[in-house]
Amino acid sequence: MNTIVVIIPAFNEEKAIGHVINEIPNIVREIIVVNNNSNDNTVLVAQKAGATVLSENKKGYGYACLKGLEYLAQKETKPDIVVFLDGDFSDYPEELTKIVGPIIEDNIDFVIGARVAALREKYSMTPQQIFGNWLATFLMKMFFKANFSDLGPFRAIKYKKLLALKMEDQTYGWTVEMQLKVLKQKMSYVEIPVRYKNRIGVSKVSGTVKGTVMAGIKIIGWIFKYTFK
Repeated sequence: MNTIVVIIPAFNEEKAIGHVINEIPNIVREIIVVNNNSNDNTVLVAQKAGATVLSENKKGYGYACLKGLEYLAQKETKPDIVVFLDGDFSDYPEELTKIVGPIIEDNIDFVIGARVAALREKYSMTPQQIFGNWLATFLMKMFFKANFSDLGPFRAIKYKKLLALKMEDQTYGWTVEMQLKVLKQKMSYVEIPVRYKNRIGVSKVSGTVKGTVMAGIKIIGWIFKYTFK
């Protein structure tokens, strides 16, 4: 039986994190919430809901994900599959079974939950998010013949394959770095259409001008770095 763990980066998600944890299917062995310097009750809510809570004071999505991987590396029993999920309740955690399905049933290495337009709640993605996703995936298709349509954060990957990627991005480029390295290492991948709803609270990335600009720079930078590497 495949062992599955979930890593959830969280910054000021006290109103959402409990809902996220409670709706994750019980096929998951451990839920790891990485508190990314929150100044609200995210930690208490996550602990009460039954998650393992780690702290990473360096702000950045990548920093939080790397902290989760550092924790897994220290455990005696390693997982087979790692799932990444946002803490804002914009995804439907119960769809985790769909995300891990291709890995368990078809031996696929990497799966992305694609936030397709037909399944997205109105206004759940900002125009800049939609354009950024289109541009990034267009460039990956043009340079790498990739079949990605989204940079969706709801994703699953075999743990051993994740280690092989040697992830390093500390902030906004984590998702695109993973996809580019999957392509470069010729790992198998698929996208699974998932539902997507308006998040609880304000996005720390797409909800701010600075976050949007910085994320765009990081994403495009990673793509060109790997194109001409």
